[in-house]
Amino acid sequence: MHRNRQSYFSEVQKCIVHQIRNTMRYVTWRDRRPLARDLKTIYQAPTREAGWNALLALEEKWGDKYHLSIKSWKDNWETLSTFFQYPEELRRLVYTTNPIESVNRQLRKITKNKGVFPTDNSLLKMAYLAIINITKKWTVRTLDWSRILTQPVIKYERLAKYIS
Repeated sequence: MHRNRQSYFSEVQKCIVHQIRNTMRYVTWRDRRPLARDLKTIYQAPTREAGWNALLALEEKWGDKYHLSIKSWKDNWETLSTFFQYPEELRRLVYTTNPIESVNRQLRKITKNKGVFPTDNSLLKMAYLAIINITKKWTVRTLDWSRILTQPVIKYERLAKYIS
């Protein structure tokens, strides 16, 4: 039985980067830079309300020309704006799902060649070893990582036992 992500997670975040790409599909080359600048005012706003107001301003400026693009932002606002509940440092990490998708793609690449796993434990071992290899390639340092790491612990105290 397929279930909606919402039934598993209390908060669902749509990828801002994918939303921007979707928006730009309908925009002429000449308008891309100015529109992208105006889109930044939405997802870099300090609060959800400020982001919504920036979206309304964007609609006022570009709505006649790019109605579908603006409509997409408005239709998806509930899940696009989830990240506003987090501190600014953490928002920089969660506004895109690309890193998560990358890990999932690499795990699929490793498990797709193996048709059947003899036990659940063998699958877990394979996934564990794959994640160890995947994380070895993570060399980019994240600015203020120690400060960012404390934010989920503050919001979700149950995570404290896993981060030490």
